[in-house]
Amino acid sequence: MQGPPVGTISFAEENDYVVVNGTVSGLTPGKHGFHIHEFGDFTNGCTSAGGHYNPFNKEHGAPSDVNRHVGDLGNIIARRNGRASIAIRDHQLKLQGAYSIIGRSVVVSEDDLGLGGFPDSKTTGHAGARYACGVIAISK
Repeated sequence: MQGPPVGTISFAEENDYVVVNGTVSGLTPGKHGFHIHEFGDFTNGCTSAGGHYNPFNKEHGAPSDVNRHVGDLGNIIARRNGRASIAIRDHQLKLQGAYSIIGRSVVVSEDDLGLGGFPDSKTTGHAGARYACGVIAISK
């Protein structure tokens, strides 16, 4: 890492999608998993955020998979300068109702998209260290 990861992510409804935009800097160059996790709780660091948000008990997968956690948003790619740009349109995320992601968290970690062949690939994406996390909250 180049320093503590920092970033700002925005979520907005657009028709039947939630649009996710933002940047995260301070990452090592390369791919990093980008997920919505169950809780907006960081009392024990990013670990307290719980697992991937998965209200329908599906397997871990890529954003394009039908059988995936709601929180599975794939990988972001940090360039050589450690900065990753995020531009995602997702039809499973919700900002209102019973399955809203408001109050949950965004976590940046490792992810094999369920394809790594490890015992936990289909449950966590063989997720490794959690590099950064933040609460999804309502702002002005």
